[in-house]
Amino acid sequence: MASRGVLTVRLWEIFVCFAKIGALTFGGGYAMLPILQKEIIDRKGWVGNEAAADYYAVAQCLPGVIAVNTAALIGHKLKGKPGSVAACAGVVLPSFVIILVIAAFIQNILEYQAVQKAFFGVRAVVCALIVQAVVKLWKTAIKDAFGLAVYLAVLALALLGNVPAVALVVAALCAGVAADFFKRRGEGEP
Repeated sequence: MASRGVLTVRLWEIFVCFAKIGALTFGGGYAMLPILQKEIIDRKGWVGNEAAADYYAVAQCLPGVIAVNTAALIGHKLKGKPGSVAACAGVVLPSFVIILVIAAFIQNILEYQAVQKAFFGVRAVVCALIVQAVVKLWKTAIKDAFGLAVYLAVLALALLGNVPAVALVVAALCAGVAADFFKRRGEGEP
């Protein structure tokens, strides 16, 4: 789908879209990625795969909740500060309402066997959706041998150690800047 112009997107559309994402995101900010891809990239065409991956990477480096940070960045791209507010309000509202209802009406909800089994099933689905999102992002993120090397190094560090996500993103950023520097230097550019 072709990308829609910034001026054609209405604030209420941003709010509703991110409210839908917020309502369907179980498992935190990482679980948001496949739903974000389907809604923002595939259905709405507001941003491309590469831009969404960039926003998601930046959102991980910022303090705060990844889902809210990502919503703020995409909302800002679409409609500036009002777009950020609409996207953030949309992504937060469903969770706020759900928590409010649970807190008001049900005590010790997690002790119910049916609820425990439901969350067990949701966790399995979230894992599968994250893998699907990674496969989609792979196509735009890994473009050459250097990208593959950075990916494999970061994956190894993430799986083997308790390295914070921010450190991994900063290390990959530094590797990319260094690679660009050496490439330009080899081509004789300043």
